[in-house]
Amino acid sequence: MLIVDRRRAMAIPPVLRLGFRPFFLGGAAYALIAVPLWLLALGGLLPGWQPAGGWLAWHRHEMLFGFGVAIVAGFLLTAVQTWTGRPGLSGRPLGLLAGLWLTGRLAWLGGAPVPAVILLDALFLPAVAVVMARMLWAARQKRNYPIVLVLGLMAAANLLSLAGLGLGDDGLQRRGVLAGLWLIAALMGMIGGRVIPFFTQRGLGRVEMVQPILWLDLSLLVGGILVALLTAAGPLLQPGPLGAVLFLALGAGHLWRLLRWHDMAYWRVPLLWSLHLAYAWLVLALVGMAVWHLGLLGNASQALHALTVGAMAGLILAMLARVTLGHTGRALELPSGVATAFALLHIGTFSRVVLVSVWPLPALWLAGICWALAFAIYLWRYAPMLCQMRVDGHPG
Repeated sequence: MLIVDRRRAMAIPPVLRLGFRPFFLGGAAYALIAVPLWLLALGGLLPGWQPAGGWLAWHRHEMLFGFGVAIVAGFLLTAVQTWTGRPGLSGRPLGLLAGLWLTGRLAWLGGAPVPAVILLDALFLPAVAVVMARMLWAARQKRNYPIVLVLGLMAAANLLSLAGLGLGDDGLQRRGVLAGLWLIAALMGMIGGRVIPFFTQRGLGRVEMVQPILWLDLSLLVGGILVALLTAAGPLLQPGPLGAVLFLALGAGHLWRLLRWHDMAYWRVPLLWSLHLAYAWLVLALVGMAVWHLGLLGNASQALHALTVGAMAGLILAMLARVTLGHTGRALELPSGVATAFALLHIGTFSRVVLVSVWPLPALWLAGICWALAFAIYLWRYAPMLCQMRVDGHPG
């Protein structure tokens, strides 16, 4: 049972009372500005402004290790309190961690000297991993130890990317980012495999839960980590039979999960269909990578954007909407317009993954506009919740 010193907790500014608050707020705000900035830079509309390493290196790194990692940190630092029954990081320590994340983003975007960017950016993920490891170890929460492993590997992938930045090696930087991306996919599979069926069954009032298949869950986690390691090492950077087999096997495994979780009733509930649709993009991304490795797809960009925009951002937006409601003491009822935000993000994904093949520049802009509107709606509806006390009076 969680025991909290109520008086001390209530003295902390609401935005620093639990990890989801500063990181959901900061991550969503960063998402809102980062994609429009990238499109403006791509169109040559930001002359004279260069982030560290140039716009391509910045976009590649920051959409994962800036935006994505912020949301992962916010979710895990909040969930670990429930898992362990111990108070999560809050107050000044949480503020310092959030400040470290923000300083790294400003250093990248402001074009700070590369050594400074590397130092600031390299510290954040290890810090999150240490916090998680200490709390899980203290509670002997063995089930969640793999999360610390994945965070550690993500920190290593980030170091590989930062090494590429420092050496001016674009290929090395890209390799680190892609390895980190597949680790995020592995984490999405691990966490999504728990919460999506649970949220679905609970949200629909089902008595019988869909039971996990433990060997499948373990296989997907190990397979995802293996893909990340082989990407970092280089073998999966070029098309080939090994990649085709690995990605097809992972895609089949995730599809099996998705079919087992399916219930026609969830299509009436935006908080649920948004989760399932994001997970479907993960399946499509894996199948797309398998097709690319078979030499049947010109490049891997569309498959990778199905993963980053449809699966990662889609799952993030759906989880942001639900977790924020639950952890601010509110009923699980979407504020007006948020279902539209979900739809906009998936329309944008379709534009970036499919329409871009026949309508390149307009499709990119349509995808960017849909993305920005989706996160703007989230911030409009949820930023006040993140900055204010829980409505039920609890200190979290």
